[in-house]
Amino acid sequence: MKRFVVSISVLLIAFASIVVAQDSRRFTIAELLKVRRVGDPQVSPDGKSLAFAIGDVNFDANRTVTQLYVMPLAGEAEIKRLTSGDSSASGPRWSPDGKRIAYVTGGQIWIMDNDGNDKEQVTKISTGASGPVWSPDGKWIAFTSEVYPECTNEDCNRQKEEQAAKSKVKAHLTDRLLYRHWVEWRDVKRTHVFVIGSKGGEARDLTPGDFDAPPYAVAGDVDYAFSPDSKELAYLRNPDKVEAISTNSDIYIVPTVGGAAKNITVRNRGYEDSPIYTKDGKHVLYRSQATAAFEADRWRLMSYNRTTGAISELLRGFDLNVEDMVMTPDGSSIYFIAGERGLHPVYKVDSSGGTAQRILNNVFATNLQITPDGRTLVFAHSSLAAPPEIYRVHQDGSGLGPLTRINSEIMSPAGLKEAEEMEWTGALGGKVHGFLLKPMNFDPNRKYPLAVLIHGGPQSAWNNSWSYRWNPQVFTDAGYVVFMPNPRGSLGYGQQFVNEISADWGGKVFVDLKNGIAEVLRRNSYVDKSRIGGAGGSYGGYMVDWILGHNNDPRFKFKALVS
Repeated sequence: MKRFVVSISVLLIAFASIVVAQDSRRFTIAELLKVRRVGDPQVSPDGKSLAFAIGDVNFDANRTVTQLYVMPLAGEAEIKRLTSGDSSASGPRWSPDGKRIAYVTGGQIWIMDNDGNDKEQVTKISTGASGPVWSPDGKWIAFTSEVYPECTNEDCNRQKEEQAAKSKVKAHLTDRLLYRHWVEWRDVKRTHVFVIGSKGGEARDLTPGDFDAPPYAVAGDVDYAFSPDSKELAYLRNPDKVEAISTNSDIYIVPTVGGAAKNITVRNRGYEDSPIYTKDGKHVLYRSQATAAFEADRWRLMSYNRTTGAISELLRGFDLNVEDMVMTPDGSSIYFIAGERGLHPVYKVDSSGGTAQRILNNVFATNLQITPDGRTLVFAHSSLAAPPEIYRVHQDGSGLGPLTRINSEIMSPAGLKEAEEMEWTGALGGKVHGFLLKPMNFDPNRKYPLAVLIHGGPQSAWNNSWSYRWNPQVFTDAGYVVFMPNPRGSLGYGQQFVNEISADWGGKVFVDLKNGIAEVLRRNSYVDKSRIGGAGGSYGGYMVDWILGHNNDPRFKFKALVS
């Protein structure tokens, strides 16, 4: 938390020389941190209730504490809190009969009644447990734990944990690549998939060995799933010996009781993830990237035939990344989300394959769910002017509306304005897209400084969605016009646009950015061209440094640059 406050504060301090005074401040960093974090909606098996999570910043403890809630899916009723205390609770998952909810708290899997009563601890594992998934028959819960690969039982793992805690040696020695991911050491323990009886007992490691399942640098929220008969489980694993230069995460199938696992995607050398079984159990659906060792390839929707072993791509002529996907209860169709021009519209395709039909536009949808009757879709939606809330819409895309308004009291006084879309001509005559936000209390007769925010990745994008990190509204509140360009390399504009940054991080993308800034100045007389600042992190920081050493564009100069 302190790191975030310091980071965003440094940007604003660095830009202080180019900012103007504001008549009022309505959305400062402090206000941003008050915004409650709504997400992970889960529809009950009977379609009548919705469980979800809300995170609140605990300023005294310097962390975010998440708790679980439930409400009628019909809406217009009181939201009931299910968990409480100083420890976070997350990952609510309904039992198949809808009577109980599995969740994670204190690093272990717990189960409670659907009204929050009768809480019971299911796992008691020294290495912790997360990501609960119920088997369809309700007898098992799958989860992951970071264990010592040389250990074959809990006693061994516990002894290793105790020895590590008691050791006075804190130096870290490694002899392999991929030893760290962000701020975590990853070369001592491995993530494994376990199953445990839903009433507790001894946990069974389904993926023993010196590998991660699922691979931590690739996997989504939960990348394992039970078959409809609960007899087997699909999961991810990278079989290559040198994982640091490989993106070959394959899908394996293993019996729930343990045993030999089968690699069902061995022929593809790119990523696979997000396996789900079809309702009849005849196919496994998943996402796949075709190009080996390329993290930014297009995510395709694939189907594996469990009888013949045949693999087919389900979407014809679709040039966007497939994100969340759910199957209709009758198994006839698949709804999915795809990133497109800074949004996450919802699409539909026949389960046998075909052309995608967009059923919902102008949303940034995540955590897609479907009701058991197949009539309603539920998801989290946000924009650059509104934090995530849970929404519902009819299966045909009509009747869109919010189920929750958790942040209405915080956001209404702020009066945040929606972003404007911009398009301009970039390198080689190609069209480039981005977003522009005007400052608070905007007066077209005044002059305002411009903050150019450059996203990381580089194969990422600025989206019309809420961010708890690089939130442009903090800049607009401080008096800036904010420009958020998506130059080539950005996602949501087709795979060729993504590929055009490969081996050219400072070339065409630099032209895209310069032309975008010049176009902002040309179109908007209220922008003061003598007060332009640029900022970015990760690849955005790389590009800021590139600008520092290369920009000699006569159309504008930067007053401040922060990387």
